[in-house]
Amino acid sequence: MRLTLTALLALVFLAGCGGGSMASYGGTTTVRGVGQNDLLKLRAGPSLEYAVILGLPDGTRLRRQDCVTELGQRWCRVSLAAAPGIHGYVSADYLTAN
Repeated sequence: MRLTLTALLALVFLAGCGGGSMASYGGTTTVRGVGQNDLLKLRAGPSLEYAVILGLPDGTRLRRQDCVTELGQRWCRVSLAAAPGIHGYVSADYLTAN
């Protein structure tokens, strides 16, 4: 089966918009896949260049606001479900829908 460039771009767009494994905008999401002895870094902005605010272990519940793509990496603006005043950005690769 051959995909045209237009069809391929449409699939990429839909995959980025759908969030696949993540909750819809404004929904809750959970940190998954960082490993038993590691933490997902909550950052002040959407890239590795921003300061780390704190580390989040697997199972941490978050409220997702929106997501952006910076240098090919998708970052989501989140706040802690248990402490909404703590917010920042995390890599979307480690978020799953609740």
